[in-house]
Amino acid sequence: MIRFQQVSLMRGVKPLLESVDVTLNPGDKIGLIGANGAGKSSLFGLLRGELHADQGEIDYPAKWRVAYVAQETPALDRAALDYAIDGDITLRKLEAELAALEAQPETTENGIAIGNLYGALADADAYTVNSRGEQLLLGLGFTLDQMQQPVASFSGGWRMRLNLAQALMCQSDLLLLDEPTNHLDLDAIIWLEDWLKRYAGTLLIISHDRDFLDEVVNVIVHIDERKLKRYSGNYSGFERQRAAQMILAQGAMEKQNRQRAHLESFVNRFKAQASKARQAQSRMKALEKMAELAPLRAAAEFSFEFREPLNAPNPLLVMEEVNAGYQLKDEHGDQIGEKIIVNNINFSLQIGQRIGLLGVNGAGKSTLIKTIAGDINPVTGTFTTGKGLTIGYFAQHQVEMLRHDESPLWHLAKIAPTVREQELRNFLGSFNFPGQMVTASIAPFSGGEKARLALALIVWQRPNLLLLDEPTNHLDLETREALTDALAQFEGTLVVVSHDRHLLRATTDQFIIVADGKLQPFDGDLDDYKDWLVQTKLGKGTHVLPVAKDKSVDLPVASPVALAATPTVDRRDQKKLDAEQRQRTTTLRKPIDARIKRLEEQIAKRNVQKAEIDAQLAEPGVYDNANKAKLKTLLTDQAYYTKDLAQLEGEWLEQQEELEKLAA
Repeated sequence: MIRFQQVSLMRGVKPLLESVDVTLNPGDKIGLIGANGAGKSSLFGLLRGELHADQGEIDYPAKWRVAYVAQETPALDRAALDYAIDGDITLRKLEAELAALEAQPETTENGIAIGNLYGALADADAYTVNSRGEQLLLGLGFTLDQMQQPVASFSGGWRMRLNLAQALMCQSDLLLLDEPTNHLDLDAIIWLEDWLKRYAGTLLIISHDRDFLDEVVNVIVHIDERKLKRYSGNYSGFERQRAAQMILAQGAMEKQNRQRAHLESFVNRFKAQASKARQAQSRMKALEKMAELAPLRAAAEFSFEFREPLNAPNPLLVMEEVNAGYQLKDEHGDQIGEKIIVNNINFSLQIGQRIGLLGVNGAGKSTLIKTIAGDINPVTGTFTTGKGLTIGYFAQHQVEMLRHDESPLWHLAKIAPTVREQELRNFLGSFNFPGQMVTASIAPFSGGEKARLALALIVWQRPNLLLLDEPTNHLDLETREALTDALAQFEGTLVVVSHDRHLLRATTDQFIIVADGKLQPFDGDLDDYKDWLVQTKLGKGTHVLPVAKDKSVDLPVASPVALAATPTVDRRDQKKLDAEQRQRTTTLRKPIDARIKRLEEQIAKRNVQKAEIDAQLAEPGVYDNANKAKLKTLLTDQAYYTKDLAQLEGEWLEQQEELEKLAA
């Protein structure tokens, strides 16, 4: 087991851990969570022996083999498969010893040693290592051809996948994974979940992906206020336990405050009376001994919302017979050919659609997003956009294009040069860029802070179409949740590529899959997609991709084509027809149910906002002459919320009527 005993750790002058005690059992699968900067990566450094505690002890069996993902990848000429297999250190050591012995002159003693090494290699599964390495790399998204390419030929994200493969190849007792899903697509994440569930050792994961944690871990360790607290269960279980603890802590504080007030009242009333002096003294001692209960604080909440789009053309865009890809050019910039990634796209976007793009890495999801955003031109075909289309495009390269020598305020002022500085400061403050941070260079900002800035710049522009390509990379759990809530209430059109299933479930109501160079409507939800992947990618059988059958209509298509009625049907055919009808009804219900859910969330939010305004208007002081401006603002807000509630409730009734029609 792993045991922390009174462990304290400082980084510079900042205390990260103070007198920590926690025990982790062999075979536990542990999710390590906490705010950015709380000390999660430093705790990994302690377990790897790269950092040493300022006081206390960390114990785990000396014979344990520890595996972790290297953060640097040298530009090697070594083949990717060989590099991954290098993670099995024991095997490589045995191979090196065998090569050294076989290079020596033959002797009886040498022959015996060589025989022993062949036996040890068999025990180390040397004869299946290539197959195991290939399965790992296939699961992580590499093709068989790519496995033979040199490490130096891969980009940074793919090299991190190779480092992850090395860590998984290692015959380890303790596996440390720090944000393993950051460089993976959804397909690879689902494969990794399956692999980690079968891992026999002790697993410790840092991750901001709540669905990933829910699938893999059975213990949560939370770093909060420089302490480690262990919770049994997955991340959702931790949230429930944490919420219950906060309620109990609030109740305990209120009870203590009542007791304190009672004791103080008694002391104040009777300390001067001789007959009550002894009781007063005892209550004063009780007051002194009463430990001050600290509130169990939740993480500081961060939230924002997308402003209502200024206009809404319909359709927003239409793509006809479009081939998406790249123009190939020679070293002089002359065109020498084309590379088509997704072909024959017939696709239109209507107001209010909320689409998730699915598909393996490299299938063309980002190419499609870039084409819609105008980053790259269609190779062939017709692409028409609606008048007034305003696109908000968030992708990793948006973060990289920020000026690191400039401040958040500079970036926002560049796109809003006529707006008062105070208004820009207020807006950036709502994205957690307060005080001096708003005018500081972003160079030292974390990846999450830079992503938050790029997001703020998009929100300012009030887009009616949001294109998001892996928007949660580098975002912590709190910011991911804020983004998810904001997208769920976004009133425009949304197209998103993400490996965060929680975000996809909460913000989209239909899926399109990019596969085999084509764009196809996916007839199912994320659970159906996972089942298909398990059946295919994980090698557990064959399974037909569940796409909608009607290819004659413009994408996206939500339901299969209706079957023509026949004059007579036998019982088996009737049961089939009934099942298909139920499937059609379920498919048609999904977007309506999703819209009703979003409307209920918006109605609840508006009710809270209106109640706050009503409460302020109920205070007599607001009607004083000195508060005229405030009163005017409150009355305006009250009228806006009342009107918006009426519209939301009207749409809610319309959606309910649609459901009733389907049920009829």
